[in-house]
Amino acid sequence: MSVLPLVFTSGWASGINAYAVVLLLGIFGATGLSDEVPESLQRPEILVTAGVLFLCEAVADKIPYVDSVWDSVHTVIRPVSGAVVAALLAGQSGSLSDLAAGAIGGSTALASHTVKAGTRMAINTSPEPFSNILMSTAEDLGVAGILTFAMFNPEAAAIIAGVLLLAGLVVLFFLVSRIRRFRRRRAQRREEKRLAARVTGPPG
Repeated sequence: MSVLPLVFTSGWASGINAYAVVLLLGIFGATGLSDEVPESLQRPEILVTAGVLFLCEAVADKIPYVDSVWDSVHTVIRPVSGAVVAALLAGQSGSLSDLAAGAIGGSTALASHTVKAGTRMAINTSPEPFSNILMSTAEDLGVAGILTFAMFNPEAAAIIAGVLLLAGLVVLFFLVSRIRRFRRRRAQRREEKRLAARVTGPPG
């Protein structure tokens, strides 16, 4: 069976939470749930590191503006992680070249990361923090659920991931204007404060 559906799904999931993907795949392999997971992802030090980083992301991802900073830092990390995981899965399966798998996993991770980062920027235009917590929890559960589903029904999981990715890109397209308006208003307020401080400041 081709590993392509699992490569695509893991790439999509890596763009949202790369550490969760490494942790879950490692657990699936270590517990014998899947034979598709390479031993390198099952090593205890990899599992511990991924678990610690997952907990860090679980906290940072739920704090307004901190989540956007975290996303910026992971603009490179998530696509690279998606490419590496995909290449390892392909190497384990032997049904897809490592280079092709890395390209698919990395590009898919970059696309889903773009959707996540852009959506979070739009959410941060809202003053309340609850939407961040709700979105982060939904993302974590979605990654865990679809990746687990992919272990048993890889083709169906890949279709779901593809639909979610496409829907996210469409939503992001419509959110771009909101993000731009928010940035313009923020820049305008900063300029007004700067001018007010200059006017009310002590005489030179």
